[in-house]
Amino acid sequence: MLWIAFLGSSLRLIPVFFVACQPETHPGLPYYNTPDFTPVFMKSENQLAEKVPHTIGRFSFKDQNGTIISQKAIEGKIHVADFFFTSCGMICPRMTKHLKLVEKAFPNAKDLVLLSYSVTPWIDSVARLKKYSQTNGIQSKNWHLLTGRKSEIYQLARQSYFAEEELGYSKDSTEFLHTEHFILVDRQKRIRGIYNGTLELEIQQLIADIKTLQQERLR
Repeated sequence: MLWIAFLGSSLRLIPVFFVACQPETHPGLPYYNTPDFTPVFMKSENQLAEKVPHTIGRFSFKDQNGTIISQKAIEGKIHVADFFFTSCGMICPRMTKHLKLVEKAFPNAKDLVLLSYSVTPWIDSVARLKKYSQTNGIQSKNWHLLTGRKSEIYQLARQSYFAEEELGYSKDSTEFLHTEHFILVDRQKRIRGIYNGTLELEIQQLIADIKTLQQERLR
């Protein structure tokens, strides 16, 4: 309550009451089922498959060590995906630097995988990805820099991860893919967050959201 003075024929103190507005709250992180990233909140998992049918599709690519990485690598795990290329001199170095903050925040997490897909796989060979990982000090065994068929990477990026949101969903592999987004995916391969990988503030939110997903397993 606040008292204010009213100046009229006489000085009076009038009480003013403020009612705090309570923000609407939702249980946990939202789900994203469409490329326009309209959030879907679920109070229970009973209707999850019906209301959020979209999941990350199957894939199989080679990482910087020449190891085949498929959807088996993310089964039952949380993962973060981003799309980069080693010769990028603009946003990619900053994105890699910021993803290292995630790597540092979860040094021993066996339930977290980082997947960095090359959008110039015809240039980014296994050897080139290996050199890039060494140059950038990537140490985690769960951070995979991936290369493979361009058409497969682009289709996965646009139609599974919604990497370029709605604008990129219907594009084909002839149109170059470049996005600053990090995509957070839960243990059921459902999208739970999208972040601007060039902004450190959003990376801190990503880290917090990963911790939220880790707690979901404990409920």
